[in-house]
Parts: sequence; structure tokens; C-alpha cells
Amino acid sequence: MTHQTGIHATTELRDFFAKARNGSVRLIKVIIEEEQLVLGAHKELARRWDVDYDAFVLPLLDEQQPCYVLYRLDSQNAQGYEWLFISWSPDNSPVRLKMLYAATRATVKKEFGGGHIKDEMFGTVKEDVSLSGYQKHVSSCSAPAPLTAAEQELQQIRINEGEVAQDACSQDSSTEMMVGGCCCCPSLVEYPSPEEVKTEISVESKHQTLQGLAFPLQLDAQQAIQALKQKKINYIQLKLDLERETIDLVHTSPTDISDLPKRIPQDSARYHFFLYKHSHEGDYLESVVFIYSMPGYKCSIKERMLYSSCKSRLLDTVEQEFCLEIAKKIEIDDGAELTAEFLYDEVHPKQHAFKQAFAKPKGPVGKRGQKRLIKGPGENGEDS
Repeated sequence: MTHQTGIHATTELRDFFAKARNGSVRLIKVIIEEEQLVLGAHKELARRWDVDYDAFVLPLLDEQQPCYVLYRLDSQNAQGYEWLFISWSPDNSPVRLKMLYAATRATVKKEFGGGHIKDEMFGTVKEDVSLSGYQKHVSSCSAPAPLTAAEQELQQIRINEGEVAQDACSQDSSTEMMVGGCCCCPSLVEYPSPEEVKTEISVESKHQTLQGLAFPLQLDAQQAIQALKQKKINYIQLKLDLERETIDLVHTSPTDISDLPKRIPQDSARYHFFLYKHSHEGDYLESVVFIYSMPGYKCSIKERMLYSSCKSRLLDTVEQEFCLEIAKKIEIDDGAELTAEFLYDEVHPKQHAFKQAFAKPKGPVGKRGQKRLIKGPGENGEDS
């Protein structure tokens, strides 16, 4: 799923796109500055696209900074010249920049015009996006699709049966005359369907994927979580260091429910762990509550993205490695929401009351007698 960052091209870049699509521009480099797409560099046409390629593209790729490169090919389609779209994301660049550029890639294509883009490439080293790298990319795209495990097994069965049939033909040529053809002919061999080929596939045979980012917890933050588990403290506030890409401890000040709203910053995101001491149905409970505070668009796009991406991995670490049970996970944008009633209702949500079915009203009291459909003699005014 592609996440939208809210970043768009400047007016100057849109105007340049319009002039360059069918003009004399060979290359356009696009970068993100101050949460906007801006023109980083451009190159005019010189020679054929493949002759200019390495000399134009490779010098513009920074080892620390991601970027987008639009390179004009010499071929055309109904909308004009066709372009190659390159997403450059070097291994040495910070994770937050990689995420930001990855999430904005679809916006760049839309701003330029997807109908003009013939092919796309992604690279982390220059060899990936060099001319030879592009040629390998084209070859791999035109190659047949890889076979599944069941298809590979079926293919091997056909090969084995073909070899057996050929051996039978060489041993008894008279059979060939009796059946009216060679016994190794594919039309005379019955193969199992893909559904009949049984292939054992277990969980271990599949690639495991991890969701979200895993910024490391600093030592003092780890010690605070351990202290909360032992109930030596009742509150922890954590923050992300966006430069060092770590999760740092802010403080562990003793906190009552009435103090919680004051612990929520108004201009930056935070993670909070609170030991909620309360009574429920006559029992005294101490429940750990996780609070993710994000004051909306007061935070930068990078901060919102990183806090959202790191949250699930942080909770997994706390619950699995520190064995700290979290009773409730809450997300807020304003500390004023954290009242005693709100916290209690979140930890112990009210059950929906049983809705009584509609009761049909009773009829009038007393007997009304049976309704007659045919009148008796003399009731219609005539003598019987």
C-alpha cells in the first residue's frame, strides 16, 4: 500500500515538466526540499539516449541523498516521447529519507504524467541504474515468469514421463505401428493436472516479513520499562531521535491521573506508558496503558511517518522481550482527552445493553365474537 505524504510539486517544477515532456530536455532530477518537490538538475539533449545515459545519470546520484530521475528515451507513444523513471535510494541515506521518498514516488509520476513513463527502475547502488543495469532490467522483465513449486514439480513429471516413453519406443518399435503413432507423442501421454500435484508448503518455506521500523531502545529506556514492570515507577515518556534513529527516554516522573494531560506535549509526538491503578467491580487493578500522542499537523510529515511506523515494533518489543502486558493501547491528539472517566471506559468498555425485541400490542379486552361473512335470514330486509 502506498502512503500519501501530502508533498506536491512546486509551480516552477510543474511548468518545467510541461516544457520538457516533448522538448529538448534529456534528463530531469527531482528532489524534496522543505516538503515540496523541486527541480534538482536537468540536462539538454546531446546524442542518442544510450550514448548519453551513463554520462548524464550517474554523476547526478548522491551517495547519501535519495532522488528521482526522469530520463527521456528516443522512442515515442501516442502522448509523445517515452521516459524512464528512476527512484534512487542509496543504502547510506537515513531511513526517514528512504521512507519519505518511497511514499512520494507515486506523486512524482502523477505530476509528470504516467502516460509518458515507459519503464521504472529502483536502485540503491549505481550499478543498479547504470546502462548495463537498465539493459538487465529490460531482459528480466521480458523473461518468462518464474514457476511455482507445483508447476516445477509438474514440469519434472512431464520430463520424466517423456524419457520413459522414449525408452519404451526404442525397446519395442512394433507398438508404434499398433497405436498408429509414436508412444512418446504428447497426445498419447496423460499428465496430471496442477491440482493433482501435491506439494508440501509449510510456514517455514515462506519468507517472513516484518512490519514497521525497529529503532533501538536506549539503555535508560530499557531500564525504565523494566522498572515499570516491577512497579517501581508508574509512568514513562519516550521520544524518537530522528537524527540518530533511536528511541530515547524523556522522563519517568511520578504521575497521577490528574497529571496525565500535562504530560502530553502540544507540538511533538510521544509514546507514554502509564500504570493505571483503579478499582473495577470490587477488585483493585494495576493495568499498564500505552498512549500514543500525536498533535496532528503541528508535527512535520517526517515525524508523523516515523512515529506511526515505529509504534508497532516498539509494542512488540515491550510485550515479547520485556514480557510487559499492556491492557490498553490508546491514540490521542490532545492531552485534554485523558480524563479519569475516559481512561476507565477505555480499559473497561461498557457492554451494549440488550435491546428488547418489538412486542406486538395486545388486542382489546373482551370477546368480540366471530365475524360472519354471510348474513342470516331476514337480515337483508327480505322475507324468507
